[in-house]
Amino acid sequence: MDARALRRAEEASSKHWALSRTFFILLIVILIMYIIYIYIAQKDVYKYKPIYPHWKKKQPAFTACGVPVQNDPIIKVNNLKTYVVSSYIEHREEVKMIRTITIMFRSENAEYHCLLCCNGQNVSVPATYDIHSDHFGFEYGTADVTCQVPKKCTKPTHVAITSQTSKEDRSLQDIHAFQPVRNQEERKDFPYNFTVCISVMYDYDNVLELVQAMEMFKILGVQKVAIYRTNCHPDTQKVLDYYVRQNFVEIIPWNLKPYITVSRGWKKLVSPGELHYFGQIPALNDCVYRYMYQSHYVALQDLDELILPMKSKKWTELLPELERQYNQMGGFEFENHYFPLSIKDPRPEYSPDSWKKVMGVNILEHITRISNDPTQFNNFKVIVNPRLLFKVTVHGLLQSIKGSVRVDPHIARMYHMRSIPNEIVAKRSKKQDTHLRDYADSLIPAVSKVLEEALGNY
Repeated sequence: MDARALRRAEEASSKHWALSRTFFILLIVILIMYIIYIYIAQKDVYKYKPIYPHWKKKQPAFTACGVPVQNDPIIKVNNLKTYVVSSYIEHREEVKMIRTITIMFRSENAEYHCLLCCNGQNVSVPATYDIHSDHFGFEYGTADVTCQVPKKCTKPTHVAITSQTSKEDRSLQDIHAFQPVRNQEERKDFPYNFTVCISVMYDYDNVLELVQAMEMFKILGVQKVAIYRTNCHPDTQKVLDYYVRQNFVEIIPWNLKPYITVSRGWKKLVSPGELHYFGQIPALNDCVYRYMYQSHYVALQDLDELILPMKSKKWTELLPELERQYNQMGGFEFENHYFPLSIKDPRPEYSPDSWKKVMGVNILEHITRISNDPTQFNNFKVIVNPRLLFKVTVHGLLQSIKGSVRVDPHIARMYHMRSIPNEIVAKRSKKQDTHLRDYADSLIPAVSKVLEEALGNY
């Protein structure tokens, strides 16, 4: 090969190498840009990370006495149709007891035992059970399983309910999990003055009313809201997470569907199922015990209900007056008054334009109250001293130390915003009641602030 041909070959090789290098560099740049794009896209998709516990990555199980520990409801009792909600030390008996709130198949006759984790050892003791009377004819009902704590067990930290004794070989392998025994100390001073129990949240997308309820609770003097949550809309979850970050809301996971067919109502013939209304009653009982030594008072109500004083603006002023007037009863009953959602008074000063972008009811637009039918049972909700209670139901107390009393509606009443059948609305007399708007000056800016911080450009 002559020099000219050799030079041409070298130039061609050089051009080929330069082209290959350029292509390789371009490929690297494209790959880097693609990685950056994926990162930004994923970052945007997951910009909102809910803090609801069941959405977290599952953590390694903690064990006690060689058994996994589960903090949340629901735990199945080995081969029975019984499900454990939570366990508590019962300080009001002559001997030290553990009370476990359960959901029980009423026709199943079983012998129960408490397996206690005491001082690093498993101790089995016999238990008794008591099914609450307010099962509304459903197959399952709320029940208490109680067992006496042996004297040698100075501090039972965890418990499992079983139908087997610890002497049987299969006892430990049949236990799904231990759960912590709460209320270890009988406290006299409480971190909260008022706690509200909401049971249960399911298919919930009423975002605006949720924020309004939370901010009204704050205005009334509430420091904690416990919500037994089954499921909700993503925007609802964002609001819940906002209040969890504030330490204002505690979310208790509440999903019975994998175990029991729950009813969506309280009448079995109308709402088929095996358990009344999503398991509302065991949730209420759990909430009373959960906050028994955390809160001076506990209110048992729904998110579309507000107990409002008539002569003052806060529960902190109302409850001491009720204690004096009614001689420190176990619970105070507040008469229900309906405000139909079909009747609205949308005035601009009570209906900010920005709120109209948010799903849900604006409670300030509903000021028409319909009369109650004196011939029918009139619902009520209660604010209770939890340390005076043993069993609660949807409307009132099943077992208590001092009972409850109906509060004069001229002192305080419950404002209940909900859909009412038109034929009922037509039959009842109607009256304008604007008392809720007395809170508007504080409520409106508070709600707008939360919507902005929790939902952003809503």
